[in-house]
Amino acid sequence: MKSLRGILSSFFTAVTLALFRVSNSSAQASAIQQGVNATGNNDGATTDLPALIELATGTMLYILGAICVIMIIYGGFKYVTSSGDSSKVTAAKNTILYAVIGLIIALLAYAIIGFVIDTLQGTGTTGL
Repeated sequence: MKSLRGILSSFFTAVTLALFRVSNSSAQASAIQQGVNATGNNDGATTDLPALIELATGTMLYILGAICVIMIIYGGFKYVTSSGDSSKVTAAKNTILYAVIGLIIALLAYAIIGFVIDTLQGTGTTGL
């Protein structure tokens, strides 16, 4: 059991490091720079509250998406290693199901925030 925990912790560490490495790509860097330019100066003074909210929700959606992917992988690993035990299979399926439901809720919250911001600004199109 200890070796399984060691393997799992090594796997999740590798996945987390890979996600952080992907997040440092040039496309992400330019998106972050655009967000900084839209929200204000580099000294932290914000000039546009909706842009700041969009940046915060985008960042949170990215983090939640990464967590959901990790939980789906973990649930799949639990499913594969359940050895046919019905309680372990049910627990693994529930892990995958709850991760997918969490991702759907996060996407819906992102869409609702985008709709509210656009409605308040009067643009009528989603800027998120």
